[in-house]
Amino acid sequence: MILAWLRGLLRTRLGRLAAAIGGVAIVVALLVDLGLFLDQSARSMTGRALQSVSTDWQVELVPGADPVKVTDAIGAAVPVHRIDRVDYAAVDAFEFKSDGTVQTTGAGKAVGLPKGYFATRSADIRVLAGNLEGAVLLQQTAANLHAQPGDNVTLRRTGQPDATVKVSGVVDLRSADSFFQAVGVPPGAAPTAPPDNAVLLPSNQWASLFASSASARSEGVRAQLHVILDHRVLSSDPEAAYAYASSAGRNFEARAAGTAVLGNNLAAQLDAARGDALYARVLFVFLGAPGVALGVILTFVVAASGRRTRERDQGLLKLRGASPQASLQYVAVEAGLIGILGALLGVVLAFVVGVFAGSLSASFPSWPWIAVGVGAGLALAAAAILVPAYRSASSVSFATTRQRVVRTEHPLWQRLYLDLICVAVGGVLLWRTAATGYQIVLAAEGVAATAVDYTSFLAPLLFWIGAALFVVRLTRGLLGGGRRRMRAVLSPLAGRMAPAVASALSWQRRRIALGVATTTLAVAFLVSTSIFNATYEAQARVDAELTNGADLTITGTTAAPAGALIEEIRKIPGITDAEPMQHRFAYVGTDLQDLYGINAATIGRATTISNAYFQNGDASGTLALLAQRPDAVLVSEETVTDFQLALGDTINLRLQGTDHVYRPVAFVFSGVAREFPTAPRDSFLVADADYISKVTGTDAAEVVLARTNGDLTAIKAEVEGRLNGRARVSSLGETINLIASSLTAVDLRGLSRIELVFAVLLAVGSTALVLALGFADRRRDFAILRGLGANVKELAAFVWSEVAVVVGGGLVAGSLLGLAIAMTLVTVLQGVFDPPPEFLTLPWTYLMVALFVIAAATFAAGRNAIRNASASPTSSLREEQ
Repeated sequence: MILAWLRGLLRTRLGRLAAAIGGVAIVVALLVDLGLFLDQSARSMTGRALQSVSTDWQVELVPGADPVKVTDAIGAAVPVHRIDRVDYAAVDAFEFKSDGTVQTTGAGKAVGLPKGYFATRSADIRVLAGNLEGAVLLQQTAANLHAQPGDNVTLRRTGQPDATVKVSGVVDLRSADSFFQAVGVPPGAAPTAPPDNAVLLPSNQWASLFASSASARSEGVRAQLHVILDHRVLSSDPEAAYAYASSAGRNFEARAAGTAVLGNNLAAQLDAARGDALYARVLFVFLGAPGVALGVILTFVVAASGRRTRERDQGLLKLRGASPQASLQYVAVEAGLIGILGALLGVVLAFVVGVFAGSLSASFPSWPWIAVGVGAGLALAAAAILVPAYRSASSVSFATTRQRVVRTEHPLWQRLYLDLICVAVGGVLLWRTAATGYQIVLAAEGVAATAVDYTSFLAPLLFWIGAALFVVRLTRGLLGGGRRRMRAVLSPLAGRMAPAVASALSWQRRRIALGVATTTLAVAFLVSTSIFNATYEAQARVDAELTNGADLTITGTTAAPAGALIEEIRKIPGITDAEPMQHRFAYVGTDLQDLYGINAATIGRATTISNAYFQNGDASGTLALLAQRPDAVLVSEETVTDFQLALGDTINLRLQGTDHVYRPVAFVFSGVAREFPTAPRDSFLVADADYISKVTGTDAAEVVLARTNGDLTAIKAEVEGRLNGRARVSSLGETINLIASSLTAVDLRGLSRIELVFAVLLAVGSTALVLALGFADRRRDFAILRGLGANVKELAAFVWSEVAVVVGGGLVAGSLLGLAIAMTLVTVLQGVFDPPPEFLTLPWTYLMVALFVIAAATFAAGRNAIRNASASPTSSLREEQ
């Protein structure tokens, strides 16, 4: 009997079953793909954190401590891959004599490294010249001395005679900040930057030069153990990995108390990763949850369209003596069929979309998320089909199924104005969010766990709910009380049938309003998701340009400034403009900060100066002020807060002159800079380059910013070839890749593709599918009209008028709601933007393609409805009996 029932369902209701299966499949696929995004985001963030740390632990030995015992304590606390001893010694100065001239630098460091130190840290060092077999100079040190491999450099040792070493190579050390960090120094007492001058020596050579200082426990000599942990013990989840790295570090500190101090680089890096992992989860909710909710709504709408048919079947079974439990078995079979096939199709769809989005790895399938998706699909089918049938099983009869249910025109939510209340409260919450500028992901310093401010979810949630209810209110009001206006609007489509069509739409305003609301939500999801993703992508480029400085940034030193090469750079094919920029350092009180000297009138030729960079939101006005007053200075927000500055204050900055002595120079505080190309995020200064040159006695421009036109990779290679190592060249393309995969920004590309694919599917389902089911439910009405003599053109008037109301109204309302939701998302998720966008980016190509797909599917649904309506009225009425 069950099999006969299934055959009957497949023969007579295949279209409706397919629609319900499709709705379940979309929900399952979206859940699985979003889950995979979360898993892969967390996994990749942890992996990138591990890759970005060259030395997990730096263990500073207390003078007199036994290195063997400290090493044993490390091994007892955590599995270890490698431990290297690194020795540091202070050097008073470096000196190099060449061609009758003497180049002397300031103080620096001499570092002793064991053989093979960089064998497992190859990504941390870039050999610019020579090799690593002897004394190796850092790039800036070599530039300051004008030294190269083969030259002899003199080290002025503290309390000892000068010593000479032969340079074997010149390198760029990428992790200089952590490599030279002062472990165990109280906050604020550590150096703000790595030393400008340093030489890396083999351990035996270092020992021969500084062993006596080490044995005498000289203040400038210290030893560290650089530890690389066994990463196999770490979880792929950043939060769990951070917890393990932190607890292992504390375990070691307890074991080695009094003999060593730990610098836990790994925990510090994973600390940033866990915040980004929470951002991924937040994006899952903000961008994914509306899609899942819309898929659930679509499934319920599809299931509700067949409710009367199922109730009639239950009534017929009851008339023939079947018990309510027996009739429910048949409905359960239908629900099970929809749930199982929808879940299977959803998993397949998740795989297809995941491959397209590039969000799948070799770890697919992810069984936990597949289980979640399948379970959600089965539960959705049961809730949409079986639960309503269970509720009506005891009360339904064949007679009641023939009766029309009259529902109240003004439900409770409408009488309470719940829609307007939701929109108003959501607006207040959004205003509060924009005014306070809070961060949704909170990771306070020293706190072992990050947190999410979940109240921020309320604003977009209330907008979704309020807007959907308001669309229902508005549609029902227009269709119910504005028949004359509806006749005028529908006249171009319905012609002389406009009065009858308007009356029919008014009579069915509850169903039409539901269709408009569903279409509105689908279009709003499509528009908001695409705008947010496009804005994020555009802002990633702005962030990259902010970080790198320009399309190409050529960086030298004060001794070998890149500005001296600017004419040569401007002549390189593909360079459309190049501008010099000074990068010096200045003391604000006792705080050493980056100082950037620019020509305010021309800096915009080589790089974008965004309004968002400045607190007043006016880039041109701020730069004009800087150009008009030579002693004007722009100060970062943090510095303004720390020193309680007010506009117009005179600030005495200490700048270094040609004699390397810092002297006070008066500046006038003229504006607040939130960001600036190449500048750090916290503390920096921007001033006029000519004024800085005048007060320091040197016009050296350490940096050149260049705008390009063409293949950036090829142009960068050409610039590097022409400069031949005289300056370092970085490109915007490299920085974009770094930012898109770094721990300071969540990679949205995979999630964007997933969302955009499902947005189109949901939009098509919420327009064409809902319309097609609505027309199928009205086959009896069309058959009666056909029997009364209506021709095909007159039937088409009813069809296209309904299409115009549902789709047209949904597109207009959905576009407005989508724009509002996109603005809300950008405001609430401002923490993922650096800097915040000045305006939203509209993805016109995607929107036009999506609109075409929706229009084509809707047209197909309308044509199919007209064809079915034109069939024999006798056969249609017989099928409805």
